Amino acid sequence: MKRILVLCTGNSCRSQMAEGYLKFYTQRGAEIHSAGLESHGVNPFAVKVMEEDSIDISGQHSKPVNVFRGQHFDYLVTVCDEAGQKILKGISYNEKIHFSIPDPATYQGEREHILEEFRRVREIVKKKMLKFIGKALLESSEAAA
Repeated sequence: MKRILVLCTGNSCRSQMAEGYLKFYTQRGAEIHSAGLESHGVNPFAVKVMEEDSIDISGQHSKPVNVFRGQHFDYLVTVCDEAGQKILKGISYNEKIHFSIPDPATYQGEREHILEEFRRVREIVKKKMLKFIGKALLESSEAAA
């Protein structure tokens, strides 16, 4: 079973969404984790917009990346530029995949406008995770067959 770690800055929005989509689309056929360079807690707007797409991330928890020290992953998926540039100590991986996805938590305005931004980012995350699954996971299983 492939092990995947999704990493972003605060493990509150983008990486949480990515973890939810990867768990859903792989039907738990891969071991999926997410973490942040820091742990900011799961953003309630992320939970809400994922729920709108029938993905429940309400039980996921924000974790700092250091809790995975000493572990090996098949894939490290970074979903923001800061995490993409970070050199991780004590975590090994076979392949690093980077996606530059905007942080919806930095958006300010009326509640409905913030939700619209989270929905926009959700769709970006969804497309990127489908692309990753198709390229990395499906192609690697076809090559093994």
